Amino acid sequence: MGTLAQIWRHPIKAHGREAMVNARLEIGRALPLDRLWAVAHEKAKLDASKDGWHRCPNFSRGASVPMLQGLECRVDQVSQTMTLTHPKKPGITFNPDDAQDQMRLIDWLQDFTPEGRPKPVKIIKAHNAMTDSQTVSLSLMNLASNQAIGEVLGQGISPLRWRGNMLIAGLDAWEERSWIGKTVRIGSAEFFIRREITRCRMTEANPETGLRDADTLGALKRGWGIQEMGVHAVVTKAGEITVDDKVEVL
Repeated sequence: MGTLAQIWRHPIKAHGREAMVNARLEIGRALPLDRLWAVAHEKAKLDASKDGWHRCPNFSRGASVPMLQGLECRVDQVSQTMTLTHPKKPGITFNPDDAQDQMRLIDWLQDFTPEGRPKPVKIIKAHNAMTDSQTVSLSLMNLASNQAIGEVLGQGISPLRWRGNMLIAGLDAWEERSWIGKTVRIGSAEFFIRREITRCRMTEANPETGLRDADTLGALKRGWGIQEMGVHAVVTKAGEITVDDKVEVL
């Protein structure tokens, strides 16, 4: 049995993270505010969508803009604003639903994008969450698996590289891979473990600096012959999760 060690949300897809102590989860929905907004780039093809979901290549993200990995986020729900900070420049506070603030944010983001990559142009708001899969889920990461990858790399790596929602302690490395198709209870919420998460170059970038400094994909291939890390957890029973909750496979 593991323990929920950390909870993280990412209000703007690929643009910052915020730690949480607890959260109320609803069936079929993401962590509150997780990936509710996304930054579309100039080559995006945003076709009509009944549920407001679009494929991830339409958005600026860490796979092609590694500096984004260095962003931190803080949400102020009273003022309906959020603040993004980065070690490379002064931060910005804005309302993500305000048209003028959206353009201020787009301007602030311009110099993160490497030459030759499409620049950010527009903020998109999801109906549920702009997760990589159209089936909305929370991402669950095993801290022991992260440590095992670091051992193959020969360097410690932050688990925040994987941009997970629920980070679990107290498991054997890769134990989560055996949970596919099973139900897991955390706090009073329950989750169907749908599938593993296939990884991209985003995870090569250090979340403290935004610089690529670890061949995470190579380590996965050399160590285990895979490109997956973590699992998709779909909420099937509403409830509360809190840091230090027990994690139980039903």
